[in-house]
This record gives sequence, C-alpha cells and structure tokens, in this order.
Amino acid sequence: MTSSWKPFRPRWVLVLLILAASLGVLPARAEQPVPTQGPGLKPVLDYIASGWDTLTRSMTDCQSLVDPKMKVAPVLYLPAGFAEPAAVQKLAAECNVRVEHLPAEIHRLGEIDTSKIQPHGLLYLENKYVVPGGRFNEMYGWDSYFIIRGLLRSGRIELARGMVDNFFFEIEHYGAMLNANRTYYLSRSQPPFLSSMFVDVYGAMEKDGHSDAAWLAKAYADIKKDYDMWTRDPHLAGQTGLSRYYDFGDGPPAEALQDETGFYRKVATYFFFHPTEADHYLVQGDLGESGGATPVAGSPYTLQVCDAPLTMARPECERSQQFKLSADYYKGDRSMRESGFDVSFRFGPFGAATHHYAPVCLNSLLYKTEKDMEQISRWLGRSADADTWSRRAEARKKLIVRYLWDQEQGLFFDFNVDTGKQSSYRYASTFYPLWAGLATPEQAKAVAGNLKVFERPGGLAMSPYETGAQWDLPYGWGNIEMLAIGGLRRYGFDAEADRVSYEFVSMVAENFRRDGNIREKYNVVTRSSESSVELGYHMNVVGFGWTNAAFLELMHGLPKEMVDRLEKSQQDPAATPR
Repeated sequence: MTSSWKPFRPRWVLVLLILAASLGVLPARAEQPVPTQGPGLKPVLDYIASGWDTLTRSMTDCQSLVDPKMKVAPVLYLPAGFAEPAAVQKLAAECNVRVEHLPAEIHRLGEIDTSKIQPHGLLYLENKYVVPGGRFNEMYGWDSYFIIRGLLRSGRIELARGMVDNFFFEIEHYGAMLNANRTYYLSRSQPPFLSSMFVDVYGAMEKDGHSDAAWLAKAYADIKKDYDMWTRDPHLAGQTGLSRYYDFGDGPPAEALQDETGFYRKVATYFFFHPTEADHYLVQGDLGESGGATPVAGSPYTLQVCDAPLTMARPECERSQQFKLSADYYKGDRSMRESGFDVSFRFGPFGAATHHYAPVCLNSLLYKTEKDMEQISRWLGRSADADTWSRRAEARKKLIVRYLWDQEQGLFFDFNVDTGKQSSYRYASTFYPLWAGLATPEQAKAVAGNLKVFERPGGLAMSPYETGAQWDLPYGWGNIEMLAIGGLRRYGFDAEADRVSYEFVSMVAENFRRDGNIREKYNVVTRSSESSVELGYHMNVVGFGWTNAAFLELMHGLPKEMVDRLEKSQQDPAATPR
C-alpha cells in the first residue's frame, strides 16, 4: 500500500479541532470566574447559556425525530423486547411517528446488518441529551464529551449525568457507545471518551455532595464492556498490541450517500488523476459486488478519453471504461468516520487507509480509559482491579512510545501496520498524549516546541496540509483546541496555552460580534467562520455544542487581564480582539 501523499492544489483549508482537558488538569489560576455581566461578553455568554436548552432533545420532543441527513418519514426504534414506555406512546401519537422494535437483541457492535433496517430511524434513549446542532440532530459519541464539559461549567450536572446514562443504555442495548443514536450508526462507535465523561461528571457530583456508589459499579461494568470492544479483533492494529478504528459495515454508508452529494465521485476523480496513490482503491473490469480479485462496492464511474475539440467536427473518443471504488476503500472511509476526523488526508487520501493504522488519538484515549478505570476501581475499593488497570496503562504507554513517538521530530505519529512504518503526516492528534498524561516531560517539551507547525492567527490548525478537507488546513475546531490546550497546561506550558486560547476565543468572539452565531469550525488562518470545504459535507453548522463548550472552558483558563482585554474588545465594534 502506498503511503505517499500529494496535497490538492485548489484553495482548500485546514481545520484544527482541539479537544477538552479533563477536570483538574488546569492550575488554580485557571478557575478565575468568567465575567458574566460585562456588556461586551454578555451576549456571547447568554447565547451559550440558552444554547444548551435549544440543543436539548428527548423522547418527548418531536424535534428529536428529525434527521436532516435522511429524506425519510421518521421512525423510532426500541431495543428488541423492550417494553414501550408511556412517553414513547405519547410521542407516537403527538408526532405522528411509527414506533418499531429492532429485529434482534444486540450484544456486540456489528451483530446486526444496518442495511436491512429500513427505513432508518432514531434509536431510543432514556434521558435528555444535547445534540451538536444543524445536521447533527442526535447524541454523538465524542461530541458529547466536550458538550458535557460545557454543561458542567454551566452547572447543568443533571443533564450531563443523563447523557452518560444514555451511553450506558447504548452499551447495554446497542452493543457499544455509538457514533450516534441512529440505526445506520449501529456498525461503528466513536473515539472512546466515555470514561472521561463519567469521571468528570462523578467528580462534579461529589463536589456537589452527591456521590453514588451504585452508579460507580454500573459505570465500571459498562465502561469495561465498551473498552473490551477496542481491545479485541477486529479493532486490534496488527501485531502492535495497539488498537485501530474499524467500522463493521461494508460499502458506502447510508448517511453519506444521501447527505454528501458527489463525494465519492470526487474520490474516484482524485484516484483517476493520482494513480500512484490509487493503490487498490480504484478497480476496473469486474464490477460485481464480490467477484474479481479485488472486491468492489458502491456506484460505478465512467472514464472516457477524447480528443480536445479544435473544430466543429465531433471529437474522436476511446471506448468508455467503467470503474468502482474498492470494498477496502469503503472500509477505510467508514473507519475514518468512526475516528471523527472525516474528512482528512491523515490516513492517506480521503482517509482510505484508516483501518490500516494504529492512531495516536485512539490509543491515547484507551490509555486514559485504563487510568480512569484504575481510579474507578479504587473508588470501589477493588485494589486488585486497580493494579490490573495500572499495568495495562503502563504497557500501552510503552507501546505508544515504541510505535508512535518520533524522537527526532519531537512529535507523535500514527503507525501503518501494513508497511511497518510511522506516518509522516503531522497532525494535531500529537497533543493527545499530553492531554492523557502519558507523555514524558521531555516529550511534552518537544511537542510544545513544535506549536509553530500548527499555530495560526486563530489558534491551532489540524495539520499544515491544505487538502480541501475540513479536518486539514486551514480549519480549527473547538474540541481539539480544548484538548491541546489542556495538554499544554498539564505539563506547565501556561504561557503557550494562554496565547493559543486567546487566539481561538477572540476569533470566536470577533465572528460572533459580526453575525451573532457560534460555528462548528473556523478558518484559523483568516480568523473567519467562512468555509469552502471541498470534500465531505460543505456547510459550517451553526450551534454548535463543542464550540460553545470550548469558549467557556478556554475562557476559564485565561488570566483575568486577558479576559478583561477581550471584554473591552467586544464593546468596541471597530476593535480587533487579538
């Protein structure tokens, strides 16, 4: 498999997501109360406060059933054999929605063929939840961690706990923490932030004087079940002892076919014109779904070569050839979506080789899960279990350093298990080991010294490569900003963390002052919410759950003089808040 990469040349931008740090990571200085009454910041803080209610969904709300990604009549699915709650009966009557049961009990992810569930619909959850916004009108796996951080910062502990309980419900009834609660997501999960969600919510409950031993025991069992999925085949990354992203489904995912018009045609076009990168992803000839040396899937595409028309005569053409994208390409595409970083070129063009890599982000999260489970075990008084989790975490840390750390470059890189080599793709996931606390002080210093690779006027970009994908240059994302800044603070790089935090929150505030909205992503090069994404979905969603949370979290991390400066800038429409 080729590992070469050549960026697209059109004007495309890098999106850098920056994820949230755990409670307790920031120093005491970071707990300065953010001003809420100042006329400059009050509008944006009021927008965020009201946004939690605007974005809240439940099984008593007709709005929850709407799926902007699908043009089908709404259907609500209950787990097989699950008694229909009274609230659902009321919802069915008031919202004119059909209620069905899934065709079989699900014990593990991948046990059910999602293509046979027709029409697709919403999966039942017991408690209220906050959605990201826009086309994302369901409860997402990794979005929810950052949203929960924002809810806790806003004092919405009950809503945050209900979301964690919803994930426990998914694990018990749908086999895993899902990408989101729609039937077409029953083939994949998302980055495993569940233990971090639980530990943060439990810590807030304890601080509020409401510890719950029974909830601790439930969390231990459900988090362990979800963790076990990531540490057995097919989620194992070859013989490395590390894990990988892997979607159990095959072929193009249903939501992409309906909501990302022309995306796979663009993929095929790219591979037509970059044959050295096409590898086995573009297949000509036998276009049967399972026949031929390389299985294929999805729609066929046609390529025809003709003379350039220089006269009125009809140009001469060669016979048209048909191609399809391979089944392995679609497996990579689906697995990229499980990673959350869809779309980027981090795992080869269009993420096509995602499932062939041991990623820095996933394995850092599993280390964090192991450390969280060690803590939960100690809270439960299970010292033997705590020791087991501690050993697992230390073993994973050694493997991460062995396979994913590049001493010479001072960055963490993903590892291609097919080639047996590290990727050379510099990516903001290099900050995950700092956030998780597994990096040595020397490694953290080296990563912090490489901030210039990612830092732009509006914060951190996801990569230095302009590919046309929203998870590459020039875009930045609030969740990754939170994670990277939390990692910097954890290792004492407060000056750098303050600088990057201010770059990002001032950009968000400046754009809010112009149009009154907070967006999903930002162009951190131009400090603008305008986007021109070429690959994947094209909109820049208004809302937006994790950006709201990032604004609150990063504001709380800033020293008072920086907050005061931002407050003053927001009162002066002519000022540029930098």
